[in-house]
Amino acid sequence: MNLEKYNDTYMSIFNVTEDALNEDFNFGTAPGWNSFAHMELIASLEDAFEIMFEVNDIMHFGGYENGKAILRRYGVDI
Repeated sequence: MNLEKYNDTYMSIFNVTEDALNEDFNFGTAPGWNSFAHMELIASLEDAFEIMFEVNDIMHFGGYENGKAILRRYGVDI
């Protein structure tokens, strides 16, 4: 369920299919992942999982797979 919520957030913001979400989906290389989309992603994930990211995590939330690891640190089973 959490993975579905995580993927839905990415698909909504970046207008991609689930097939596009993999270890190569990263800030700067994924279509549309710019600074604005990055902050939109962070805000959407905070709302979806009812968490508040630390500034350091926001700055280092640079990829689809990396994001899962960061969420785990916040107690999200993904």
